[in-house]
Amino acid sequence: MSEELPSREQALRFLCKSGCSKNVIKHCEAVAELAVEIAQACRERRINVNVELVEIGALLHDIGRSKTHSVHHAIVGAKIAKSLGLPEQVISMIKRHVGGGITAEEAKNLGWPKDVYTPQTLEEKTVSYADKLIEGSRRVPIERTIKKFSEEKELPPSAIDGMWGLHEEMLALIGDCKCLS
Repeated sequence: MSEELPSREQALRFLCKSGCSKNVIKHCEAVAELAVEIAQACRERRINVNVELVEIGALLHDIGRSKTHSVHHAIVGAKIAKSLGLPEQVISMIKRHVGGGITAEEAKNLGWPKDVYTPQTLEEKTVSYADKLIEGSRRVPIERTIKKFSEEKELPPSAIDGMWGLHEEMLALIGDCKCLS
């Protein structure tokens, strides 16, 4: 496993080679654009965040959608990322971006390996949050995303509640950043 981040171009090639559709790639690019804006807003407030890691993690967060569009795309994506020799930080972003995070009990119920599936670092939280604000490749309010996930019932209720917590945490960090409007 490498500790060196791939370039943006390499990340996009990984998405293509793994079999991601054009729509998934457009989504990942939109998430990356917003995630970078959020990370830069953090930087402007003197909050230490690795913007390059955020961009690459956001580009690759849905690589598992090359194989499945279910909640399991996070686990599948982490396996793909590992097989590509990506850094552990990127693998963690991929497996921890679903909903507001998946608890240990929910992960067990989903049949996932024992691990941490809630975003831990600011970079992981930034990618997960940006993902909740992009539907397809359009920016949407967090309320719309939460309503959609609540109706679909694919995610456990605590993962949906976690989205509110993530939203509140990010707002506390970056306030009324123009990137969120």
